[in-house]
Amino acid sequence: MKNRPVAILASVAAMAVVLAFSGCGKSDKPDPAKSAEAPSGKASGPEGLKLAPDEAQRAGIQYETVQNKPVPDVISVTATIRVNQDRIARVAPRVEGRIVGVSANLGDQVKAGQPLATLDSLAIGEASVALLQAQSTDRAAEADFKRASALNAEEIIAQKDFLRLKAERERAAVALRAAEDRLKLLGVDPKRLSRVESTFPLTAPLTGTVVQKKATVGELGTPSDPLFTVADLSTVWVEANLTENQLGKVRPGVAAGVVVAAYPDQTFQGKVTYVASLLDKETRTIPARIEVANRDGRLKPEMFAKAIIDTGGDAPTSTAISVPDAAIVLMQGQPTVFLFAKGGYEQRAVELGDKLSGRTVVKSGLVVGEQVVIAGTYALKARVLKSQIGDEH
Repeated sequence: MKNRPVAILASVAAMAVVLAFSGCGKSDKPDPAKSAEAPSGKASGPEGLKLAPDEAQRAGIQYETVQNKPVPDVISVTATIRVNQDRIARVAPRVEGRIVGVSANLGDQVKAGQPLATLDSLAIGEASVALLQAQSTDRAAEADFKRASALNAEEIIAQKDFLRLKAERERAAVALRAAEDRLKLLGVDPKRLSRVESTFPLTAPLTGTVVQKKATVGELGTPSDPLFTVADLSTVWVEANLTENQLGKVRPGVAAGVVVAAYPDQTFQGKVTYVASLLDKETRTIPARIEVANRDGRLKPEMFAKAIIDTGGDAPTSTAISVPDAAIVLMQGQPTVFLFAKGGYEQRAVELGDKLSGRTVVKSGLVVGEQVVIAGTYALKARVLKSQIGDEH
């Protein structure tokens, strides 16, 4: 009887072992019916990412059928908007002077001859005094010569006196012209001067926009330091960077389009006006200049741009698969598109080619007839990344 408790404990332990082994024999696989019901927004096997119709509508999902389309013979290169260097002026006074007034501000539209600032100069004051003196001397010499001419006609005045007065008149006229020319060289119109003046206007040499201003009242303006920069932005230069293998395809006179990030849906038309003769040894590119009309002023100097240069005329030379730029996203650094098939959205890596106007050529990864997502791709990308994060946890 003493061994009976021990036997009971042994029996209980044996039963526990049997139950444990019988539990291990059951299957851990989920129920097929339950696994078919994939949560919304997560991958569901080979059929890809699943979205309910209302979810796809909220995400703005749109797609188009992949097909071969005519591809114009163009090249696409990076570019930068520049000021037209033939229509820019850096305005500095011809003589040193103190700035006493500023009438133009940064961004103002100015006309040729319009005052930008007013300066006070000792040299202008001295030149205006010299002009007034020369004018007075000239008037007196002119009057004396007229009287002498009348007397000489009646042979009342000695010939030597007549010749002396004639010479004095000529010297006075020369001195007057010299005084006027000096003021002109200093940038002052002598015809507008009626009294001693030391101030003078600094005027715009061309019609355009004030793109730089350094003039401040009280500071000294000098000929070596421009106070304003005025540029005519009705046309701009677009500096495109050609690689060596593209150089042979581009020549002056061919048409080109320019696209900037600020207006992605618009292409600004222009033409190539210049191709550089020297290669930039640092970037290994050759600058090419495209001149573009900019009457509405939307293209700003120093904007980054994309230049699409026509190299084969108007007729397309080949066909290729292309997709809208919005269809392409980066997944782990790889260009990727989403395809709609079998009720789901499958991501697929692609190899890209040239960029066209709003579209990109796809060299490989797509087949004609497939449905590629062209809108809402970033919403799909976000759901894929969210699903991957959930799987990691």
